Amino acid sequence: MDYDALRSASFKLLDDAVSDWSLLVDHLERLERDAGVGLRGAANRANWAGVNATVSREFIGKTAGEFKDAHAQAKSVHRILSDTRDELKRHHRRLEEAVERGLKKNLTVTATGGGGFTVSMNVHPDRAGKGNSVPEHDERDVTALRDEVQRILDEATESDSTASKVLKAIADQSRYGFSAVTYKDRDSAVAAVEKADELSKLAGKDPGDLTAREFDRLSSGLKEYAKDPLFADRFASRLGAKGTLEFWSGINEPGANPDLGDARRERFDELQKHLSLTLATASQSDSAGMADWKRQIIDQGGQPVRTPSGPLGFQVMSNLMRWGDYDDDFLRQYGSSLMDTEKKMTSGGTHGAWRHTPNSPFLNRTGSDPGWDPLAGYLKGLSNSPDAATSFFTDSFTSKRDGDDRSLSNFHYLFEERDWPVEQTDDGETSITGRNNLALALEAATTGHPAGELPTADTPPHNADQARLMQHVVSSISEDNTRLTEHGFMADSFGQMASEYLPDINRAITNDPDGDTARLFPVTGAEARLEHRDVTRFLFTLGQHNEGYAAVEVGQKSYMARLMSYHLDPALPENMRYAQDPQFAVQNIALGSGEVSGTLAQGRAEVVAGEAAEKDAAYEESVANWKDGIASGIGTGVGVGTTYIASPIGGAVVGGVADTVTGQVLNQVFSDAEGKAKAAAGGAMGTYWQDGMKDNNKYTEAAAELAADKHHRKDIPDVGEWARGYAQRGYQASSTSVDRMAADLRTDI
Repeated sequence: MDYDALRSASFKLLDDAVSDWSLLVDHLERLERDAGVGLRGAANRANWAGVNATVSREFIGKTAGEFKDAHAQAKSVHRILSDTRDELKRHHRRLEEAVERGLKKNLTVTATGGGGFTVSMNVHPDRAGKGNSVPEHDERDVTALRDEVQRILDEATESDSTASKVLKAIADQSRYGFSAVTYKDRDSAVAAVEKADELSKLAGKDPGDLTAREFDRLSSGLKEYAKDPLFADRFASRLGAKGTLEFWSGINEPGANPDLGDARRERFDELQKHLSLTLATASQSDSAGMADWKRQIIDQGGQPVRTPSGPLGFQVMSNLMRWGDYDDDFLRQYGSSLMDTEKKMTSGGTHGAWRHTPNSPFLNRTGSDPGWDPLAGYLKGLSNSPDAATSFFTDSFTSKRDGDDRSLSNFHYLFEERDWPVEQTDDGETSITGRNNLALALEAATTGHPAGELPTADTPPHNADQARLMQHVVSSISEDNTRLTEHGFMADSFGQMASEYLPDINRAITNDPDGDTARLFPVTGAEARLEHRDVTRFLFTLGQHNEGYAAVEVGQKSYMARLMSYHLDPALPENMRYAQDPQFAVQNIALGSGEVSGTLAQGRAEVVAGEAAEKDAAYEESVANWKDGIASGIGTGVGVGTTYIASPIGGAVVGGVADTVTGQVLNQVFSDAEGKAKAAAGGAMGTYWQDGMKDNNKYTEAAAELAADKHHRKDIPDVGEWARGYAQRGYQASSTSVDRMAADLRTDI
C-alpha cells in the first residue's frame, strides 16, 4: 500500500460499493425466497406432462438453486468488502494520528517516489524564529515513527491484498452462474486460503518425511475445511494432480514411512475420508487451477504413481472418491478413461484384472477392501452423483465375451459380464464392496437422487435414460436371477429402485395393450416399459431378500394408499380420471397391488420355509425399518413421480389427504410386523401365504375406506368391500403368474 494512496484515500467509492452490495443482498434474499417458495413450489405442484415433466421442471429447480447460490455469494462479497472498507478506514485513521504525533515532535512524514516515504525534521532549530522553541526529538523518535508508519502500511497492504485474493477466488469458483460460498467475514475467508497453503505444503512433502504431528495437522485441517470451497480449490490446485496421487500412494506404500504407519495406521481411514471430501468440494470449482487438476488426474490415470511398479493413477484416485459429491463432468470423463484402461487390462473384458497381491499397498483404509480395484471406489463416487451415474451406465463398453458383435453397455458389462477380482476385508472375509457399490451406483442412476436417500419434492421425474436403465435392470435379473440371489447384499438398493418405479411396475402387470391404465397409474416423465413376465420374476427374486422385500412391500402399500386417495378425490378433473365409476378404479388398484404383494410373498416363502423363525423375524424387522424410513420421506408419488398432486384444482400436496391416508395405512403395516414364523417349514409356507393375503386385504380395504372418508365420499359406502375383494383376487393371481412365468425360479422344499 503506497503512503500517498492511504494518506489521501477517499472512501466514497468503496462506501458506495458496500452500500450497493448491501442492497443487492436484500434483493437477492427476496428473489431466493420467491424462487424457492414461489417458483420451485409452483413447479413441484404443477401437473407437468411430456417434455416439461423432465426438462422444464428440472430447469426451474436448478434456476431456483442459482438464486440461492447468488444470495450466498453476494452475502460473502458484501461482508468481505465491508470488513475491508472498515479496516482500511481504521488504517487511514491510525496513519493520520501517527503523522500528527510526529509533528508534535517536530517530525514530518513525506512521500517519496515509487510509493515510499521518509521521516525528517519538520523545522530545523537554527531556522526557528527568534523566541520560538522547537520540540525536541532524537533518533529513536525518528525510527519509532518510521516503523509505525511502515507497520500501518504493511497492515493496510495485507487487508487490501487478502481481500483481493479471496474476492478473485470466489469469482473463479464458477465459470457460469454462482457458487454457494458463504463466509461470515473477510478474516474467515482469508483463514481458509492461508490454511490451504499451509496444508498443501505438508501434503506435498516426501511421504517418507511426514511426521505423526504433521499427519495430525493435515488430518484435522482437512476435517475442518473439507467443505470450504475456497480452501478446497486452493489446496488441490497448490498440491496439484501429481502431488495428490503421490501423497496418497506414498503414505500407503509399504516401507515408505514405517514410523508413521506404526503411530497413525488406525487413523489413515479418517485422513482418506477428509481428503476425499476436500477433493470432491474442489472438483466443483471452475477455476483455471482446478481445470488443470481435473485434466491431469485423468491424463495420469493409466500411469504408475511414484515408481514404475507402483499403482496406476486410477487405482489411487478412485479410493479418494468414496466420499463427497464430485463434479458430474469430471466423473463422466474420468469414468470413460477408466473404462478404456479396464478394456486394456482385461483384453476387452475377456478376463479379470486388478488382483491384489501381498506386496500391493492398501489404498483403501476402511477395512472393507484393499482398494486395488479402481471400480470399487469410483462406483461409490457415482452413488453420490446421479446424473454422472446414469451417463456412465448407459455408455457403451465393448462386445460380449462370446465374440458376437452386439454392443455391451457399461451396465451390462459390470452387472453381467465382469470377472470381479476376489478381495478380502481386514478381517479376512471375502469383500462385497465392489458389487455393493455397483448396486449403490445403479440406485442413484435409476432414481435420480444419491443412493441411500429418499426422493424429495425437488427430485425430478425419471428421464428416458433412467427409465431405460431400469428396464435393463429388471430384464437382466429376470434373465438370470442369480445375479441378485448370489449377491443378496445388493437387494436393498434394488428394492429401493423398484419402490420408486411402482407406477411402471403396476402398469406392466395389467397386461393392457391399448394403454388405458396409464390414467390408472399416471406417470410423469419417462415410463420404464416393463414386461409382465420380467416384473414377476424380478419381484419374486427380490422377495427372497428381506430388505428388498421390505422396500417394495412397504413402498407398494404407501403407493396404493396414495393412489386410492388420488382416484377418490372428487376434484380430480374428468380428463385425468381412469373411469367414471369409482368402483372400477378401486378394484383395479386393489388388483394390481394384490399381485405385487403376492409375488413378493411367494419369494419370501422360498426363504422362510427353510429357517422359519430366524428368517421370518429378519423380514419383519426390515419391514419395520423401511416403514420408519418412508414415513419420514415422500415415497412414491402419483402423477409426478415423487410428489402427490390430487389435482390442479384441489392442490393437495405432500402433507395433505394422501399423506394422512398413507400414514395410517403404514402404521397398520408396522403394528402387524411382529413375525409369523411357524415351526414346520411346510406349514410356514401355507400359513404365511394365508396370513399374508389376509393382511394385504386388510391394508387395501383400510386404504380405500380412509381415502373415501377423508374426501367425504358418502356416496360409496361399499368402497372397502370393493377393495378387499379385488385385493384378494390380485394376491391369488400372483400364484398363477409365478407358476407360469417364474416356475424355474422355485426351489424344492
